[in-house]
Amino acid sequence: MQIRVLDDDLTVSGQVGSDDMPALAAQGVRHILCNRPDGEGADQPAFAEIKRAAEAVGIEAHYLPVTSGNVRDEEAAEFGRLLADATGPVHAYCRTGMRSTTLWALSRGGAGPGLAEIVRRAREAGYDMTGVVARVAGSGVKDGGMVLAEYDVVVVGGGAGGIAVASSLLARDKSLSVAIVDPADIHYYQPGWTFVGAGIFKPAQTAKTMASLIPKGVDWVKAAVAAFDPARHSVILEGCRILRYRRLIVAAGLKLNWDGIEGLTDTLGRNGVTSNYRFDLAPYTWQLVRNLRGGRALFTQPPMPIKCAGAPQKAMYLSADHWRREKCLDSIEVDFHSAGAVLFGVQDYVPALMKYVEAYGVQLNFNQRLVRVDGEQRTVWFEHTDADGKVERVSRYFDLLHVVPPQTAPDFIRASPLADENGWVDVDQATLRHKRFENIWALGDVMNAPNAKTAAAARMQAPVVANNLLADMGRVRGVAHYNGYGSCPLTVERGKIVLAEFGYGGKLLPSMPRWLIDGTRPSRAAWFLKERMLPPIYWKAMLRGKEWLASPVIGEG
Repeated sequence: MQIRVLDDDLTVSGQVGSDDMPALAAQGVRHILCNRPDGEGADQPAFAEIKRAAEAVGIEAHYLPVTSGNVRDEEAAEFGRLLADATGPVHAYCRTGMRSTTLWALSRGGAGPGLAEIVRRAREAGYDMTGVVARVAGSGVKDGGMVLAEYDVVVVGGGAGGIAVASSLLARDKSLSVAIVDPADIHYYQPGWTFVGAGIFKPAQTAKTMASLIPKGVDWVKAAVAAFDPARHSVILEGCRILRYRRLIVAAGLKLNWDGIEGLTDTLGRNGVTSNYRFDLAPYTWQLVRNLRGGRALFTQPPMPIKCAGAPQKAMYLSADHWRREKCLDSIEVDFHSAGAVLFGVQDYVPALMKYVEAYGVQLNFNQRLVRVDGEQRTVWFEHTDADGKVERVSRYFDLLHVVPPQTAPDFIRASPLADENGWVDVDQATLRHKRFENIWALGDVMNAPNAKTAAAARMQAPVVANNLLADMGRVRGVAHYNGYGSCPLTVERGKIVLAEFGYGGKLLPSMPRWLIDGTRPSRAAWFLKERMLPPIYWKAMLRGKEWLASPVIGEG
């Protein structure tokens, strides 16, 4: 946590943790103000966790969440009111401190320090407020903001899809000017978190600095996106700044909606409640699994679509395998509660999975959506929908609860003209080109093609998008088609994996010869691929534009 001073009574920073509260209290902070909505990042503690830690050291906590890059005047006014009412120094935080600084600048624009002083103080703290000041002053800056630069290609999102497609573009044409827009400092190999939750990987194996991964020749714009203006070929950033593009690629991922389950954020990371879908909680999963010797373990899956549909049950299989090895599985009731109607969406893989369900004694509960958690009472509630559509609420006691939250497109995507009626970027499922805006493409979790949302899918999509964008520019010939490929290595026990590989419509798309890996059966070869080969393929091939087994299929224009 790097603290930046804006005035005598206000400091700001990026994301804080519970363990930062004693230090803030020692520096005299009496109020902490969160400007970051829950569920925005994979390594983000919920506000409820921060509030508990703050109150324990005498700091009053306030929640004023602001959508990334989209600070409204009424939110700035509320920020100013909270500062005016504070009884001592305030520390505000968001992902990077930019939103908190923007709120301060807007709230102070008509009073207190002059506009030039606001810019100076913010700059000394490391934040550019020139665009915000133009907004406050109403100075008629072009398009209501400051134009930073113009690029051949702007990529929104520095996750797996965004970095892979930028690398694929430059591998084909190094003359392109390309920018990646992403405010995060850390890039995560999220497929590894299942192994962290099973004690196989260390958390550090799944994280690298964003700066170390941005491809050579690509500009990194470390900012959040507020909105899209496709009519003007513009991306509006936080601080009212503007990037121009000739072509745009959207790879913004998805949002984990932890608040979509009542009471969940109040108990995550304690009371036996965990999730491998958050970087800092996966180690807690392994702690809980190691320590459980008897009782009831519940594993949940929300309605689709979600990131890696097999991950909820991967956690269950690896946990049950550990308990079997420790000879305490007979003392543990293992339940799987899914909002869906089947164990896995591609039937060819279900028989192999069912053998493990039976071997571990797992109780399957379908059409059950988790709606409420009471961690203190160790009780959860599900809404069960029967065959006639009748909904009833059922409760269950637990000793261990592994939760997968409901998932949506990010807020700034859902509110944009790029979204379909469900909030996802609206693309042609073969070419991944936007259906309405011809100079926009999308890949990864953020788009609405009916494929599995996995890193393996993004690996196949990146060269398709790169080829098709360059074909549109007249720099390559032929249009590439994406077949819906996705891969889900289902870790059914330590040392064996059912390697599910499939495309649109559930068509099997194995990448290995059957004599080496038969994906419909558990195999040690698939485990070796997942544990030893896929991480270096991700870091050293996929993110660097090396397309092993991922060359695009070129079709007719």
